[in-house]
Amino acid sequence: MTAIFSCSSLYTTSKSPIFNNPNQSINYIRLSHSHNTTTSIRRFRPISSSLNPNRLQFSHKQKDGFSGIKECVLSVALAIGLITGVPSLGFPSNANAITPALPDLAVLISGPPIKDPGALLRYALPIDNKAIREVQKPLEDITDSLKVAGVKAIDSTERNLKQASRALKQGKSMIIAGLAESKKDHAIELLGKLEVGMEELQKITEDRKREAIAPKQKELLQYVGGVEEDMVDGFPYDVPEEYQNMPLLKGRATVDMKVKVKDNPNLEECIFRIVLDGYNAPVTAGNFVDLVERHFYDGMEIQRADGFVVQTGDPEGPAEGFIDPSTEKTRTIPLEIMVEGEKAPVYGVTLEDIGLYKAQTKLPFNAFGTMAMAREEFENNSASSQVFWLLKESELTPSNANILDGRYAVFGYVTQNEDFLADLKVGDVIESIQVVAGLDNLVNPSYKIAG
Repeated sequence: MTAIFSCSSLYTTSKSPIFNNPNQSINYIRLSHSHNTTTSIRRFRPISSSLNPNRLQFSHKQKDGFSGIKECVLSVALAIGLITGVPSLGFPSNANAITPALPDLAVLISGPPIKDPGALLRYALPIDNKAIREVQKPLEDITDSLKVAGVKAIDSTERNLKQASRALKQGKSMIIAGLAESKKDHAIELLGKLEVGMEELQKITEDRKREAIAPKQKELLQYVGGVEEDMVDGFPYDVPEEYQNMPLLKGRATVDMKVKVKDNPNLEECIFRIVLDGYNAPVTAGNFVDLVERHFYDGMEIQRADGFVVQTGDPEGPAEGFIDPSTEKTRTIPLEIMVEGEKAPVYGVTLEDIGLYKAQTKLPFNAFGTMAMAREEFENNSASSQVFWLLKESELTPSNANILDGRYAVFGYVTQNEDFLADLKVGDVIESIQVVAGLDNLVNPSYKIAG
Protein backbone atom coordinates (compact mmCIF):
# COMPACT_ATOMS: atom_id res chain seq x y z
CA MET A 1 0.00 0.00 0.00
CA THR A 2 1.31 3.42 -0.90
CA ALA A 3 1.83 5.77 2.01
CA ILE A 4 0.01 9.09 1.83
CA PHE A 5 1.52 12.06 3.62
CA SER A 6 -0.40 15.23 4.37
CA CYS A 7 1.90 18.24 4.35
CA SER A 8 0.70 21.56 5.63
CA SER A 9 3.13 24.02 4.12
CA LEU A 10 3.34 25.67 0.75
CA TYR A 11 6.24 26.80 -1.40
CA THR A 12 5.73 28.42 -4.74
CA THR A 13 7.26 27.22 -7.98
CA SER A 14 10.11 29.02 -9.65
CA LYS A 15 11.17 29.97 -13.09
CA SER A 16 14.40 28.65 -14.31
CA PRO A 17 17.51 30.76 -14.49
CA ILE A 18 18.12 30.91 -18.23
CA PHE A 19 21.25 32.22 -19.84
CA ASN A 20 20.93 33.70 -23.29
CA ASN A 21 23.60 35.13 -25.56
CA PRO A 22 26.57 33.82 -23.56
CA ASN A 23 29.07 35.57 -25.80
CA GLN A 24 27.55 39.01 -25.46
CA SER A 25 30.24 41.33 -24.12
CA ILE A 26 28.06 44.26 -23.09
CA ASN A 27 24.86 44.01 -21.08
CA TYR A 28 22.20 46.70 -21.12
CA ILE A 29 20.05 46.72 -18.02
CA ARG A 30 16.90 48.78 -18.42
CA LEU A 31 15.73 50.55 -15.30
CA SER A 32 12.34 52.09 -14.80
CA HIS A 33 10.96 53.52 -11.58
CA SER A 34 7.26 53.43 -10.86
CA HIS A 35 7.15 57.09 -9.95
CA ASN A 36 9.24 58.34 -12.85
CA THR A 37 8.60 57.84 -16.53
CA THR A 38 12.28 58.45 -17.30
CA THR A 39 14.05 55.33 -18.50
CA SER A 40 17.74 54.98 -17.85
CA ILE A 41 20.12 52.57 -19.56
CA ARG A 42 23.19 51.43 -17.71
CA ARG A 43 26.02 49.45 -19.32
CA PHE A 44 27.88 46.79 -17.43
CA ARG A 45 31.00 45.29 -18.98
CA PRO A 46 31.50 41.79 -17.59
CA ILE A 47 34.97 40.90 -16.45
CA SER A 48 34.78 37.86 -18.72
CA SER A 49 32.83 37.89 -21.96
CA SER A 50 31.80 34.31 -21.32
CA LEU A 51 29.84 35.32 -18.25
CA ASN A 52 26.59 37.15 -18.64
CA PRO A 53 24.45 38.42 -15.74
CA ASN A 54 21.07 37.37 -17.09
CA ARG A 55 17.88 37.25 -15.15
CA LEU A 56 15.83 34.45 -13.70
CA GLN A 57 13.43 34.10 -16.53
CA PHE A 58 10.44 32.49 -18.09
CA SER A 59 10.25 28.80 -18.35
CA HIS A 60 10.46 25.77 -20.51
CA LYS A 61 8.89 27.31 -23.63
CA GLN A 62 12.19 28.99 -24.47
CA LYS A 63 14.68 26.97 -26.47
CA ASP A 64 17.83 28.29 -24.82
CA GLY A 65 19.48 25.98 -22.32
CA PHE A 66 20.43 26.42 -18.68
CA SER A 67 23.92 27.13 -17.49
CA GLY A 68 23.74 26.28 -13.72
CA ILE A 69 22.79 28.58 -10.92
CA LYS A 70 26.42 28.97 -9.81
CA GLU A 71 27.39 30.50 -13.13
CA CYS A 72 24.30 32.72 -12.93
CA VAL A 73 25.03 34.22 -9.55
CA LEU A 74 28.75 34.43 -10.22
CA SER A 75 28.16 36.36 -13.43
CA VAL A 76 25.78 38.70 -11.65
CA ALA A 77 28.33 39.27 -8.91
CA LEU A 78 31.06 39.99 -11.42
CA ALA A 79 28.85 42.34 -13.39
CA ILE A 80 28.09 44.49 -10.36
CA GLY A 81 31.65 44.52 -9.08
CA LEU A 82 31.19 41.76 -6.52
CA ILE A 83 28.76 44.03 -4.69
CA THR A 84 31.48 46.37 -3.47
CA GLY A 85 33.23 49.38 -4.85
CA VAL A 86 30.58 50.11 -7.46
CA PRO A 87 30.44 53.74 -8.60
CA SER A 88 27.24 55.76 -8.53
CA LEU A 89 25.00 54.84 -11.41
CA GLY A 90 23.51 58.31 -11.83
CA PHE A 91 19.85 57.46 -11.59
CA PRO A 92 17.14 60.09 -11.30
CA SER A 93 17.04 61.65 -7.87
CA ASN A 94 13.67 60.21 -6.88
CA ALA A 95 14.74 56.70 -7.88
CA ASN A 96 17.75 57.03 -5.60
CA ALA A 97 15.84 58.55 -2.72
CA ILE A 98 15.58 55.45 -0.58
CA THR A 99 18.17 55.44 2.16
CA PRO A 100 17.32 52.52 4.38
CA ALA A 101 17.56 53.40 8.04
CA LEU A 102 18.90 50.86 10.48
CA PRO A 103 15.90 49.75 12.52
CA ASP A 104 16.04 50.00 16.29
CA LEU A 105 15.43 46.27 16.50
CA ALA A 106 18.42 45.36 14.34
CA VAL A 107 20.44 44.43 17.41
CA LEU A 108 17.79 41.89 18.31
CA ILE A 109 18.09 39.97 15.06
CA SER A 110 21.80 40.33 14.37
CA GLY A 111 24.00 37.28 14.16
CA PRO A 112 23.64 34.20 11.96
CA PRO A 113 21.04 34.49 9.17
CA ILE A 114 17.50 33.51 10.07
CA LYS A 115 16.40 30.50 8.02
CA ASP A 116 13.20 29.48 9.77
CA PRO A 117 10.17 30.61 7.72
CA GLY A 118 8.08 31.25 10.81
CA ALA A 119 10.76 33.50 12.32
CA LEU A 120 11.18 35.36 9.02
CA LEU A 121 7.46 36.02 8.89
CA ARG A 122 7.36 37.18 12.51
CA TYR A 123 10.23 39.62 12.01
CA ALA A 124 8.65 40.86 8.76
CA LEU A 125 5.52 42.15 10.49
CA PRO A 126 5.17 45.95 10.32
CA ILE A 127 5.46 46.58 14.04
CA ASP A 128 7.88 48.55 16.20
CA ASN A 129 7.54 47.12 19.67
CA LYS A 130 10.89 46.36 21.26
CA ALA A 131 9.33 44.66 24.28
CA ILE A 132 7.72 41.82 22.33
CA ARG A 133 10.83 41.38 20.19
CA GLU A 134 12.90 40.97 23.36
CA VAL A 135 10.58 38.11 24.32
CA GLN A 136 10.72 36.60 20.86
CA LYS A 137 14.48 36.65 20.34
CA PRO A 138 15.56 34.28 23.16
CA LEU A 139 12.72 31.92 22.30
CA GLU A 140 13.94 31.82 18.70
CA ASP A 141 17.47 31.20 20.01
CA ILE A 142 16.37 27.91 21.56
CA THR A 143 16.71 26.45 18.05
CA ASP A 144 20.45 27.08 18.15
CA SER A 145 20.68 25.91 21.74
CA LEU A 146 19.29 22.53 20.74
CA LYS A 147 22.11 22.09 18.24
CA VAL A 148 24.54 21.75 21.13
CA ALA A 149 25.41 18.19 22.11
CA GLY A 150 24.36 16.56 25.34
CA VAL A 151 22.96 18.21 28.45
CA LYS A 152 24.53 21.54 27.53
CA ALA A 153 21.63 22.02 25.13
CA ILE A 154 19.17 21.91 28.01
CA ASP A 155 21.26 24.28 30.10
CA SER A 156 21.40 26.73 27.21
CA THR A 157 17.64 26.42 26.69
CA GLU A 158 17.09 27.25 30.37
CA ARG A 159 19.09 30.45 29.94
CA ASN A 160 17.08 31.38 26.85
CA LEU A 161 13.84 30.74 28.71
CA LYS A 162 14.87 32.81 31.74
CA GLN A 163 15.76 35.70 29.44
CA ALA A 164 12.39 35.50 27.66
CA SER A 165 10.46 35.21 30.93
CA ARG A 166 12.25 38.21 32.38
CA ALA A 167 11.60 40.23 29.21
CA LEU A 168 7.90 39.36 29.30
CA LYS A 169 7.56 40.29 32.95
CA GLN A 170 9.35 43.60 32.53
CA GLY A 171 7.81 44.55 29.19
CA LYS A 172 4.25 43.30 29.50
CA SER A 173 2.73 46.74 29.97
CA MET A 174 4.60 48.04 26.90
CA ILE A 175 3.44 45.03 24.90
CA ILE A 176 -0.20 45.62 25.84
CA ALA A 177 0.13 49.32 25.05
CA GLY A 178 1.26 48.40 21.52
CA LEU A 179 -1.79 46.28 20.71
CA ALA A 180 -4.41 47.36 18.18
CA GLU A 181 -7.51 48.27 20.18
CA SER A 182 -9.78 45.96 18.18
CA LYS A 183 -7.47 42.99 18.81
CA LYS A 184 -6.49 43.65 22.41
CA ASP A 185 -8.68 41.01 24.07
CA HIS A 186 -7.39 38.28 21.78
CA ALA A 187 -3.77 39.29 22.34
CA ILE A 188 -4.13 39.40 26.12
CA GLU A 189 -5.54 35.88 25.98
CA LEU A 190 -2.48 34.79 24.00
CA LEU A 191 -0.16 36.45 26.51
CA GLY A 192 -1.79 34.40 29.25
CA LYS A 193 -1.19 31.22 27.28
CA LEU A 194 2.39 32.31 26.68
CA GLU A 195 3.04 32.72 30.41
CA VAL A 196 1.58 29.30 31.17
CA GLY A 197 3.55 27.75 28.32
CA MET A 198 6.79 29.22 29.61
CA GLU A 199 6.14 27.63 33.00
CA GLU A 200 5.54 24.30 31.26
CA LEU A 201 8.79 24.64 29.31
CA GLN A 202 10.61 25.38 32.56
CA LYS A 203 9.28 22.10 33.98
CA ILE A 204 10.39 20.27 30.81
CA THR A 205 13.95 21.57 31.17
CA GLU A 206 14.02 20.71 34.88
CA ASP A 207 12.95 17.15 34.01
CA ARG A 208 15.69 17.10 31.31
CA LYS A 209 13.20 16.06 28.59
CA ARG A 210 15.15 17.29 25.62
CA GLU A 211 12.80 15.79 23.01
CA ALA A 212 9.87 17.83 24.38
CA ILE A 213 11.62 21.21 24.11
CA ALA A 214 11.25 21.89 20.37
CA PRO A 215 7.47 21.24 20.20
CA LYS A 216 6.88 23.50 23.20
CA GLN A 217 9.15 26.18 21.73
CA LYS A 218 7.10 26.11 18.52
CA GLU A 219 3.90 26.53 20.52
CA LEU A 220 5.31 29.51 22.44
CA LEU A 221 6.47 31.22 19.27
CA GLN A 222 3.02 30.78 17.76
CA TYR A 223 1.62 32.70 20.72
CA VAL A 224 4.28 35.39 20.27
CA GLY A 225 3.54 35.65 16.56
CA GLY A 226 -0.17 35.96 17.29
CA VAL A 227 0.46 38.81 19.72
CA GLU A 228 2.66 40.54 17.16
CA GLU A 229 0.00 40.23 14.47
CA ASP A 230 -2.48 41.78 16.90
CA MET A 231 -0.24 44.85 17.03
CA VAL A 232 -0.87 45.58 13.34
CA ASP A 233 -3.71 48.06 13.04
CA GLY A 234 -4.88 48.28 9.43
CA PHE A 235 -2.65 48.40 6.36
CA PRO A 236 0.48 50.49 7.03
CA TYR A 237 0.96 52.43 3.76
CA ASP A 238 -0.62 53.47 0.46
CA VAL A 239 0.10 51.38 -2.61
CA PRO A 240 1.19 53.60 -5.54
CA GLU A 241 -1.74 54.96 -7.50
CA GLU A 242 -0.86 53.10 -10.70
CA TYR A 243 -1.30 49.76 -8.90
CA GLN A 244 -4.25 50.57 -6.63
CA ASN A 245 -6.82 48.96 -8.92
CA MET A 246 -4.96 45.67 -9.18
CA PRO A 247 -5.76 42.73 -6.88
CA LEU A 248 -3.99 43.60 -3.60
CA LEU A 249 -3.45 41.50 -0.49
CA LYS A 250 -3.58 43.98 2.37
CA GLY A 251 -2.41 41.67 5.11
CA ARG A 252 -1.59 37.98 5.07
CA ALA A 253 -3.25 34.89 3.66
CA THR A 254 -2.61 31.18 4.01
CA VAL A 255 -3.03 28.69 1.20
CA ASP A 256 -2.90 24.91 1.00
CA MET A 257 -1.42 23.39 -2.14
CA LYS A 258 -2.30 19.75 -2.79
CA VAL A 259 0.13 17.96 -5.10
CA LYS A 260 -0.33 14.52 -6.66
CA VAL A 261 3.09 12.87 -6.72
CA LYS A 262 3.95 10.42 -9.49
CA ASP A 263 6.48 7.60 -9.53
CA ASN A 264 7.29 7.80 -5.83
CA PRO A 265 6.40 4.67 -3.79
CA ASN A 266 6.82 6.57 -0.52
CA LEU A 267 4.80 9.67 -1.32
CA GLU A 268 1.52 9.71 -3.21
CA GLU A 269 0.01 13.00 -2.19
CA CYS A 270 1.19 16.00 -0.23
CA ILE A 271 -0.43 19.19 1.04
CA PHE A 272 1.90 22.15 1.45
CA ARG A 273 0.92 25.18 3.49
CA ILE A 274 2.15 28.60 2.37
CA VAL A 275 1.86 31.92 4.18
CA LEU A 276 1.63 34.85 1.75
CA ASP A 277 2.82 38.22 3.03
CA GLY A 278 0.78 41.11 1.68
CA TYR A 279 2.23 43.55 4.20
CA ASN A 280 5.52 43.49 2.32
CA ALA A 281 4.33 42.47 -1.17
CA PRO A 282 0.66 43.47 -1.57
CA VAL A 283 0.65 43.55 -5.38
CA THR A 284 2.58 40.30 -5.82
CA ALA A 285 0.67 38.36 -3.16
CA GLY A 286 -2.64 39.83 -4.31
CA ASN A 287 -1.98 38.74 -7.89
CA PHE A 288 -1.27 35.18 -6.72
CA VAL A 289 -4.33 34.92 -4.45
CA ASP A 290 -6.51 36.23 -7.27
CA LEU A 291 -5.14 33.53 -9.59
CA VAL A 292 -5.68 30.90 -6.90
CA GLU A 293 -9.33 31.94 -6.64
CA ARG A 294 -9.61 31.62 -10.43
CA HIS A 295 -8.29 28.02 -10.03
CA PHE A 296 -5.52 29.00 -12.44
CA TYR A 297 -3.01 26.54 -10.95
CA ASP A 298 -5.42 23.62 -10.42
CA GLY A 299 -4.40 20.71 -12.64
CA MET A 300 -1.11 22.36 -13.66
CA GLU A 301 2.06 20.30 -13.62
CA ILE A 302 5.30 21.01 -11.86
CA GLN A 303 7.41 22.35 -14.72
CA ARG A 304 10.84 22.43 -13.20
CA ALA A 305 12.40 20.53 -10.31
CA ASP A 306 16.18 20.39 -10.42
CA GLY A 307 17.22 20.37 -6.78
CA PHE A 308 17.67 24.12 -6.66
CA VAL A 309 14.12 25.31 -7.35
CA VAL A 310 10.63 23.97 -8.01
CA GLN A 311 8.64 25.87 -10.62
CA THR A 312 5.14 26.13 -12.05
CA GLY A 313 2.71 28.68 -13.45
CA ASP A 314 3.38 28.53 -17.21
CA PRO A 315 -0.02 27.83 -18.85
CA GLU A 316 -0.52 25.67 -21.91
CA GLY A 317 -0.26 27.42 -25.25
CA PRO A 318 1.99 30.24 -26.44
CA ALA A 319 1.26 32.58 -23.52
CA GLU A 320 3.80 32.60 -20.69
CA GLY A 321 1.45 34.08 -18.13
CA PHE A 322 -2.16 34.69 -17.19
CA ILE A 323 -4.33 36.11 -19.98
CA ASP A 324 -6.90 38.43 -18.42
CA PRO A 325 -10.24 37.65 -20.10
CA SER A 326 -11.36 41.26 -19.71
CA THR A 327 -8.45 42.59 -21.78
CA GLU A 328 -7.34 39.45 -23.66
CA LYS A 329 -3.80 40.44 -22.75
CA THR A 330 -1.22 39.02 -20.35
CA ARG A 331 -1.65 40.53 -16.90
CA THR A 332 1.72 41.56 -15.53
CA ILE A 333 2.75 43.01 -12.20
CA PRO A 334 5.67 45.25 -11.17
CA LEU A 335 8.79 44.06 -9.41
CA GLU A 336 8.05 44.73 -5.73
CA ILE A 337 10.79 44.73 -3.07
CA MET A 338 10.44 45.81 0.55
CA VAL A 339 13.72 47.09 2.01
CA GLU A 340 14.45 46.62 5.70
CA GLY A 341 13.86 49.90 7.52
CA GLU A 342 11.53 51.35 4.86
CA LYS A 343 7.78 51.82 5.22
CA ALA A 344 6.76 50.91 1.65
CA PRO A 345 8.17 48.70 -1.12
CA VAL A 346 10.32 49.78 -4.05
CA TYR A 347 8.55 49.23 -7.38
CA GLY A 348 9.86 48.60 -10.87
CA VAL A 349 13.58 48.46 -10.08
CA THR A 350 16.02 46.03 -8.54
CA LEU A 351 17.95 47.22 -5.50
CA GLU A 352 21.18 47.15 -7.47
CA ASP A 353 19.51 49.41 -10.06
CA ILE A 354 19.18 52.15 -7.46
CA GLY A 355 22.50 51.54 -5.75
CA LEU A 356 21.26 49.71 -2.65
CA TYR A 357 23.84 46.95 -2.89
CA LYS A 358 24.05 46.19 0.82
CA ALA A 359 20.40 46.77 1.76
CA GLN A 360 18.58 43.89 3.42
CA THR A 361 15.19 42.87 2.11
CA LYS A 362 12.27 42.35 4.45
CA LEU A 363 11.49 38.98 2.85
CA PRO A 364 14.90 37.41 2.04
CA PHE A 365 15.70 34.21 0.18
CA ASN A 366 16.83 32.62 3.44
CA ALA A 367 14.39 29.78 4.01
CA PHE A 368 13.98 26.45 2.27
CA GLY A 369 10.76 27.01 0.33
CA THR A 370 11.04 30.76 -0.15
CA MET A 371 8.37 31.67 -2.74
CA ALA A 372 8.96 34.29 -5.42
CA MET A 373 7.92 35.46 -8.89
CA ALA A 374 9.85 34.78 -12.07
CA ARG A 375 10.08 37.39 -14.83
CA GLU A 376 11.57 38.09 -18.23
CA GLU A 377 15.28 38.64 -18.53
CA PHE A 378 15.43 42.40 -19.05
CA GLU A 379 11.93 43.45 -17.99
CA ASN A 380 11.54 44.06 -14.26
CA ASN A 381 7.76 44.44 -14.54
CA SER A 382 7.03 41.32 -16.57
CA ALA A 383 6.03 38.81 -13.85
CA SER A 384 2.59 37.30 -14.37
CA SER A 385 1.82 33.81 -13.06
CA GLN A 386 5.05 31.81 -12.97
CA VAL A 387 6.35 31.24 -9.46
CA PHE A 388 9.23 29.37 -7.88
CA TRP A 389 10.26 27.93 -4.56
CA LEU A 390 13.93 28.02 -3.59
CA LEU A 391 15.06 24.63 -2.31
CA LYS A 392 18.59 25.31 -1.16
CA GLU A 393 21.37 27.80 -1.06
CA SER A 394 24.66 27.42 -2.84
CA GLU A 395 28.07 28.70 -1.80
CA LEU A 396 27.41 31.67 -4.06
CA THR A 397 23.96 32.43 -2.67
CA PRO A 398 24.33 32.15 1.12
CA SER A 399 21.48 33.22 3.37
CA ASN A 400 21.68 36.88 4.32
CA ALA A 401 24.03 37.60 1.40
CA ASN A 402 21.92 36.26 -1.42
CA ILE A 403 22.29 37.74 -4.88
CA LEU A 404 18.66 36.82 -5.56
CA ASP A 405 17.59 39.24 -2.82
CA GLY A 406 16.49 42.55 -4.24
CA ARG A 407 16.22 41.15 -7.77
CA TYR A 408 13.13 38.96 -7.50
CA ALA A 409 9.92 39.55 -5.57
CA VAL A 410 9.54 37.22 -2.59
CA PHE A 411 5.98 37.10 -1.28
CA GLY A 412 5.71 34.06 0.95
CA TYR A 413 7.20 31.01 2.62
CA VAL A 414 6.23 27.37 3.00
CA THR A 415 5.70 26.92 6.71
CA GLN A 416 4.92 23.20 7.04
CA ASN A 417 6.11 20.06 5.28
CA GLU A 418 8.55 22.12 3.24
CA ASP A 419 11.04 19.27 3.14
CA PHE A 420 8.72 17.36 0.80
CA LEU A 421 9.29 20.01 -1.88
CA ALA A 422 12.58 18.28 -2.63
CA ASP A 423 10.62 15.14 -3.56
CA LEU A 424 8.59 16.85 -6.29
CA LYS A 425 9.40 16.04 -9.91
CA VAL A 426 8.52 17.51 -13.28
CA GLY A 427 5.10 16.16 -14.20
CA ASP A 428 3.74 15.97 -10.67
CA VAL A 429 0.32 17.62 -10.67
CA ILE A 430 -1.01 20.44 -8.52
CA GLU A 431 -4.49 19.11 -7.83
CA SER A 432 -5.60 22.30 -6.10
CA ILE A 433 -4.53 25.43 -4.27
CA GLN A 434 -7.05 26.78 -1.78
CA VAL A 435 -7.05 29.87 0.43
CA VAL A 436 -7.69 28.66 3.96
CA ALA A 437 -7.26 32.00 5.78
CA GLY A 438 -7.00 35.69 4.94
CA LEU A 439 -9.14 35.86 1.80
CA ASP A 440 -10.90 38.87 3.32
CA ASN A 441 -7.57 40.74 3.02
CA LEU A 442 -7.79 40.60 -0.80
CA VAL A 443 -9.10 43.83 -2.33
CA ASN A 444 -10.01 44.43 -6.00
CA PRO A 445 -10.40 40.70 -6.71
CA SER A 446 -10.74 40.25 -10.45
CA TYR A 447 -11.94 36.67 -10.12
CA LYS A 448 -15.35 37.99 -9.02
CA ILE A 449 -15.77 39.83 -12.32
CA ALA A 450 -17.71 37.87 -14.90
CA GLY A 451 -15.41 36.49 -17.63
